[in-house]
Order: sequence, then C-alpha cells, then structure tokens
Amino acid sequence: MAPSLRTAFVGLLFVASTAFAADASERRFIREGMSEGEVVMKIGRPDSESVDTGYGAKVAVKRWMYFPAPGDPQTLTTLTIREGQVVEVSRQVAR
Repeated sequence: MAPSLRTAFVGLLFVASTAFAADASERRFIREGMSEGEVVMKIGRPDSESVDTGYGAKVAVKRWMYFPAPGDPQTLTTLTIREGQVVEVSRQVAR
C-alpha cells in the first residue's frame, strides 16, 4: 500500500473508532473501578473536566462531565476519578 493511502486508511480507522467510542448510550455501563483509558475507549473524552488538588492533597481528584447527547439525551453523567480510576459515577436526569 502506498504511504499516502496507508496514512488515509489509518486516519479513516481512527475517525471510525473515535465515533464508535463516543457512543453516548454506553455511558450507563461505566462502573467504579474502571480506568480512565477504559472510559475514554468506551464513551470518549468528557465534555467538561475539572481537577481538584485541594489544600495539601497528595492525590488530585478529577471530575469528568458528559452532557446530554443523542443516545443519552436526558442524562448528565459525572465521573469522579482518583489515581486513574473511577471512584464514583453519578447519572442525573436533566430536564
């Protein structure tokens, strides 16, 4: 395969895998104990992210928010991540 065709093919695979990974209907399957990487592969990057290091905290706590989207149209999903693992999953109906 020619280098330009190979590059185009790899790019197409990346776009297809990203679109598949961002399936909002998969959000309900996120569980405590999953790694950040597992979450990103399953539902994509968060719509919003915050990091709380607190006063003197040794471990940063991340909060990832996924806004309502097709496939999960009425639910706001918030993940709390500590040391690279999901420690809390909150799903709230947004009306």
